[in-house]
Order: sequence, then C-alpha cells, then structure tokens
Amino acid sequence: MNVYFSDIFNVDPSVIEEYGAFNISLINDLPLFIDPFLLFNSDKKEYQNLHKEMLRYVAFLRDRSTSMKIADGLLRSWYCFPEVKQTWIGYSEIGNEGRGSGIEFARALNDNLNGIFCDFDSKKISQSVHLRCSRDTRQDPNSLRCLF
Repeated sequence: MNVYFSDIFNVDPSVIEEYGAFNISLINDLPLFIDPFLLFNSDKKEYQNLHKEMLRYVAFLRDRSTSMKIADGLLRSWYCFPEVKQTWIGYSEIGNEGRGSGIEFARALNDNLNGIFCDFDSKKISQSVHLRCSRDTRQDPNSLRCLF
C-alpha cells in the first residue's frame, strides 16, 4: 500500500531527506502544526497585534470557564481550534482539513483555564506572555500541557 509521499510520487526517500523535507504520510493527518503563539516575539506590528488578540481570546475563554458550565456546543464553538485549510498542513488522501485540537482538548482547556491559568494575562515580564498548550496523546490522550 502506498502511504508516504515517496511511495505515491516515486521519489527516493533519501532525496527527500537530503532536501530537508519530511516524507509525510498522505493517508493520515500528521501531529504537525505551526504554533501561532510564536508570533509573540515578532518585530512586525501586525503580528504583535495578532498575538495580543489571541491572548485576549484566551482570556475570554478563561472568563467563560470561571463563570459558567460550558455546554458541548459552546465547547466546540469556542474551545476547539480547527486546522486552517489554507496551510495544507492537515493534507491527506481525503482532504486538507486535519484533526485540529478536538473536543477532548477543548474540555481539558476549559477545565484548566479557571485554575492554574487564572492570571496568565496579568504576568509582568519583560516582553510578552507566551502560552503554549498541547496534548501528548502518547502519554495520556486526555492530557493537556500548557507552558508560559
């Protein structure tokens, strides 16, 4: 069965490796993403503003988490982050939608924003707040790891 880019397009895997690219699976989504919070350290004003807006949205989510029980419909709408189709990072044989963060990530984020992250936006540091959250499904499919 043809699974990888090299299989489907008849490219020697060593050529792909030498080029510095991934020999990606074209039938499965990859656990690969662009971290939007890397914008926090950009010199571009536009990116700095985008970063501020993302933090403002995370603060909105935190405020919802502390003030109410969030129904699954709102979790999907507010706390799930789908793949951005235009990046084609979620590309596979069936499309470019990818998996995104999913409902389990949404629940874990909701459960944690009102506790350990209750004051993330008030941190006083020299540059900007940098928040990175990810799931490590190898360890625990429902785990959420977030770093400042």
